[in-house]
Amino acid sequence: MTYPPGPTGRPGPQGHNYPPPPPQPYSTGPDQFSATPKRSPALKWVLLGVVVLVALVVAAGAVFYLARDRGATEASQVRSGDCLADIPDSSRVLYVKSVSCDLPHKGEVFAVLPLPDGDFPGDAAVVKYADKCAPALAEYAPDANSESGVQLFVLYPTADSWQRGDRSVTCIATSKNSRTGKIG
Repeated sequence: MTYPPGPTGRPGPQGHNYPPPPPQPYSTGPDQFSATPKRSPALKWVLLGVVVLVALVVAAGAVFYLARDRGATEASQVRSGDCLADIPDSSRVLYVKSVSCDLPHKGEVFAVLPLPDGDFPGDAAVVKYADKCAPALAEYAPDANSESGVQLFVLYPTADSWQRGDRSVTCIATSKNSRTGKIG
């Protein structure tokens, strides 16, 4: 049986003008395509180690940048006369942002009271020791107690920070509004 020519000029089934099927791919047998080479397990561990190391370096750099490059000082390293841009929201802080007292600030360290060496005396004893801050403020700035808005804030060691060498109660005069200059 013959078919009339389709649009390609070749004969096709009557009423259907389908093009001829494409040629079949060449085949050389079951081993025609080889599997991708397997990577050594040791190489995977080395690559994982490199990724972890890079992540740690980036994290350490971020912490250093955020803490050091923005005027941050270890809370246990501030000294009498240092001014703080902001007052921490708790007494358990690692860093504070110190600024020049000529710039607006909300706190001024007026006393750093060293605790006796030895074992950690306990929270109650440290808080009782912090009672020495009020008389220290009267000595540092006699008129500060009469200023409205001046309050006391105390940073003190915890059992954990004691193990890292923190042995001081830090007394800070604070104000709700930023101020410039020293209180003393």
